[in-house]
Amino acid sequence: MESFLFIFLSTHFLLLNHLSAHSLFHVHHHPGIPTNLTHHLHFQNFNPKNTNNIHQLKLLGNAAISQDHGFIQIPDPSPAGDQTYQAGRAIYSSPIRLFDPITVTPASFHTTFSFQFTTANNSNPGINLKGGNGLAFLIVPDEFTVGRPGPWLGILNDACDHYKAFAVEFDSSHDPSFGDPNDDHVGVNLGSVVSFKTANSSETNASLHGNSIHRAWIMYDGHRKWIDIYLGVDGNPIPSQPILSTPLNLSPYLKEYMFVGFSASTGDSPQIHNVLSWEFNSTVRALINVPLRHICHRNVAQQVSKYSTVKHRNRPSSFMIFMCVVGLCTVTFLNFYCYSMRSDTESSMALAFPDKKQRPLPPTQPRRFVILELYRATKRFSNMEVLASDSRGVLYRGTLPNGCNVAVKRFSNELPSLSRVDWTRVLKRISLLTHVCHPSLAPIRGWCCDNRETILVYDYFTNGSLDRWLFGMGVLPWTRRFKLIKQIAEALTFLGSKELSHGNLKSSSIFLDINYKAVLGDYGFVFYKENQYSGRIESISRKNADVFCFGMLILEIVAGKKTTKTEEQEMGVLEFAWSMHERGEKVKVIDERMASNVNLDEIVRVLEIGLVCSLDESNGRPSMEEVVQYLNIQKPIPRLPELLSRKSAICHNFGTNTTHQPVN
Repeated sequence: MESFLFIFLSTHFLLLNHLSAHSLFHVHHHPGIPTNLTHHLHFQNFNPKNTNNIHQLKLLGNAAISQDHGFIQIPDPSPAGDQTYQAGRAIYSSPIRLFDPITVTPASFHTTFSFQFTTANNSNPGINLKGGNGLAFLIVPDEFTVGRPGPWLGILNDACDHYKAFAVEFDSSHDPSFGDPNDDHVGVNLGSVVSFKTANSSETNASLHGNSIHRAWIMYDGHRKWIDIYLGVDGNPIPSQPILSTPLNLSPYLKEYMFVGFSASTGDSPQIHNVLSWEFNSTVRALINVPLRHICHRNVAQQVSKYSTVKHRNRPSSFMIFMCVVGLCTVTFLNFYCYSMRSDTESSMALAFPDKKQRPLPPTQPRRFVILELYRATKRFSNMEVLASDSRGVLYRGTLPNGCNVAVKRFSNELPSLSRVDWTRVLKRISLLTHVCHPSLAPIRGWCCDNRETILVYDYFTNGSLDRWLFGMGVLPWTRRFKLIKQIAEALTFLGSKELSHGNLKSSSIFLDINYKAVLGDYGFVFYKENQYSGRIESISRKNADVFCFGMLILEIVAGKKTTKTEEQEMGVLEFAWSMHERGEKVKVIDERMASNVNLDEIVRVLEIGLVCSLDESNGRPSMEEVVQYLNIQKPIPRLPELLSRKSAICHNFGTNTTHQPVN
């Protein structure tokens, strides 16, 4: 064995020397002809009757095109919608090359656009607006992310880690926590909602609170790495002096191809941000590849041998003979090694499914992955790709070879080993969850059971999980929280109607789609021994556990936290909520970061629903159908128990609620 290994390594050493000499001999060739690659966009207006406008623009979040005026409008001012705490984007639908990775040089670009701020109930200027938010010109890496509403201007959200983004904001609100100098300024943002450079727009004749239509000019020189921003009145010539001029290196914030467009948001004020026209021009250095002469001749010879009927034989080169010898040695070594190790690997592969050739499956049908696919997709299960984790396993972000983004749940190796009967039940649950279709349920894309690894693959949602929005930066408004609660309740009710349950309901297993709607994912899977439960009893227990977890989730959404520190001690949100109920001070549970103009009666009512859901099963815990009726005010909420009866009613959940929750 040792002598064979010595021969193998010696042969590969000679091969590497030969390949190095071969590569050095051919490395000196012409790198390419430099040229300038330009791109031009021009929208005189955004008339929806022009089909080019429809196909060239992508509207995200609460963005729309006015049917009457031909404007981009963020948010949608339709009477049926709510214009407060909204965010949206309108971007050019195709990526534009804005960075040369060879020379590490950003593109030079020039853009100009006209815009106007109006109110939801008045599409014409004539009212002096105060307290709105603003509009931003964006360069971003993808076409499916929408940022937060309020002072975030829709630029970023809590899920945007390592997000390469550049923005020029025209901000009409003053938020000191974001470093705003006043309520009328222009700022330059680099991967952050905090502007690194600002200028006071009220000092010009085009204050953002004025009644006219504004026009902005943004000019960036990629070679000088300098940006100039002008702000004036639409129809007037460009001002003689820029409102903001500063050195700026965009290279760290650009990928080779980026998306350009606009984002805007609202807070308490129903301000509408209108973009009336837009022009964009960019120029970036590129290299025209010049093919090597010997490569062209070699390709022609290969095509002749493939398609021509004339027999043509070339004498094999010494290099090809050498490669064949090395390949033969490699195959022989691997065959010998695999044969010697076969007895050791057979026992570790006992858990794998029977080796059957897989049939081609539709894209929507889950399939079995091999561990190597998911290993590569998650960058070796890198810590940088972790989305969430708990005692059961870790949820990773992954990218498949076809570019599809997925969420990969890798279960802990500490879980008990699964028998074939156990896996049959798990696969049956995967099949059942796959065949239910609901917009608030994340589909399962596949699974992996390989070398003691248990992994499930889900769709990935770029806006992240709910816990990052509740417990991260910024404040999620109550109107948005209440919509999420109702969406989660409806999804759980739908699952219950199919005799199914979620089994792992918590803020980290709820994701926000591109329109900020709740999507339930990271389902629980019961890895139990055979005959531990009867099917009917198990189904009822798991659905009741979903109700309890939903109650806990309501309390976390209302409180904006999982634990609360008091003068006496630190309490979990459930214990704290019951304590405040006993003292008649339920208002103290409400997240103090939310604005004061909330519907207090509605929040307290939802809080009481959460407390009812936390009751013991034998003491009045409702079904999810009843919870939906409570939320829609179709049924009165049961009277909550007093102090003495309450303790006996919920103490089981305090101490042993894991008995109600299936192990995922």
